[in-house]
Amino acid sequence: MGEYHAKRFPGESDSYRNARDSLLSTERALRKNIEEVAALRRTLPPGGALKQDYVFEEISDASGAASRKFSELFEGGKESLFLYSLMFAPDDEAPCPACNSILDSLNGAAPHIRDRINFAVIAKTSPEKLRAWASGRGWNNLRLLSSQANSYNADYFGETPEGNQIPAINVFRKTEAGIHHFYNSELLYSPSEAGQHPRHADMIWPLWNVFDLTPEGRGNWGPRLSYD
Repeated sequence: MGEYHAKRFPGESDSYRNARDSLLSTERALRKNIEEVAALRRTLPPGGALKQDYVFEEISDASGAASRKFSELFEGGKESLFLYSLMFAPDDEAPCPACNSILDSLNGAAPHIRDRINFAVIAKTSPEKLRAWASGRGWNNLRLLSSQANSYNADYFGETPEGNQIPAINVFRKTEAGIHHFYNSELLYSPSEAGQHPRHADMIWPLWNVFDLTPEGRGNWGPRLSYD
């Protein structure tokens, strides 16, 4: 019998169970810490007011795009808006492989996400390139917006001053006082401790959590656009 429960797996030794109990203790502490961080995040006061009511080109069907104001992204009485900045510059033929992997996952989760909050993906590339890439990937659940004609990416740190794209996560909140910025995944900009990857998007990217449960771990592997 272990310290936390009575289950024993076939053939396991006492030394395995003792090591597993030690790990389980740390896992329990990590779960509590994750929930504490989430609760602390929810106590953030309103950030700055939305800089401007940006106009995007939303991919609307197989061949067209429709102009959409930022304020129109708040639908169904939902007050929170989650925006992911896809690294896909106007001159790129394809987006960042890591961003691509994230959105492959979020495409499946998008209907569940939108049941509770507003959710969209923003890319600096043209509507035509964004539409073509999304069609090839089967991204049929993602709300996709081109920011080619506005300064959203630069204003909310989804882009460097040189025009390089950044995989930013931003959350906005709509209240009677207007639309305000609420959260950005600032771990990306914060200096990393020795041996640490910035890992600002792990919370929305289940891929790494799968690898973390295996003996191989994450290693030096990275997502690719194709595995043919």
